[in-house]
Amino acid sequence: MKGVILAGGTGSRLEKLTSVLNKHLVAVGEVPMIEYPLNTLVQMGVKDIAVVTGAEHAGTVVQYLTKEHEEIDFTYKIQKKAGGIAEALSLTENIYHGEKIIVILGDNIFEGNFSEEARKFEESKLGAMLFLKKVNIDEAKRFGIAIVEGDKVKYVEEKPAEPKSNLAMTGLYMFDSEIFNKIRQLHRSARGELEITDAIEKYVQEGNCGYGFVDGFWSDAGTHSSRKFAEDYIYKKGKEFWNKKSI
Repeated sequence: MKGVILAGGTGSRLEKLTSVLNKHLVAVGEVPMIEYPLNTLVQMGVKDIAVVTGAEHAGTVVQYLTKEHEEIDFTYKIQKKAGGIAEALSLTENIYHGEKIIVILGDNIFEGNFSEEARKFEESKLGAMLFLKKVNIDEAKRFGIAIVEGDKVKYVEEKPAEPKSNLAMTGLYMFDSEIFNKIRQLHRSARGELEITDAIEKYVQEGNCGYGFVDGFWSDAGTHSSRKFAEDYIYKKGKEFWNKKSI
């Protein structure tokens, strides 16, 4: 399968660190943040990766990845202004039309290896697969949440004020090529964005959205507090964490 890293946005929640630097090049531990989602894809055998990033610091992202990862075939797309995860993903349609893809948010850090889940999805007839993590109910308000029944997702909601579930949707997704058609059918949310949760809802309504659980560590690193949380965990685990990575 092909991979997409969504590394756009202004990084305003990490201000000062991002005044002259793309958020995804800010260090978490001993490497830039983008190395973690990149490695998650590499562990799944993905070597053809599209990176969607913002215009302001796109050059530094290209420079860094070209220098550090000559072995990977990168394609770059520029999201001219913030318009949501689904809009960013739609920019890759002309690259991956007709392909199954693995999509990961550029500020998400996973400890686990999802190679087996990727293999099963590629061989399945599922249209989408989410990766869910159990959190406390207050934390669930920060994320999209899901309700599952059997082996399918039955309900999703983006950042609910009153969560109906403590299963948070992490920033790792697998989609078939219909994702692009579904995004074209979306309307902008109240915050002016095309929401990936709305596209996922279309798969849910079709009974075609599966899921997996994230058993190991997961965090975003898009705020000062979450970045510190992730960094503290990485340093605490030491070689046990780093030895699982190819970075």
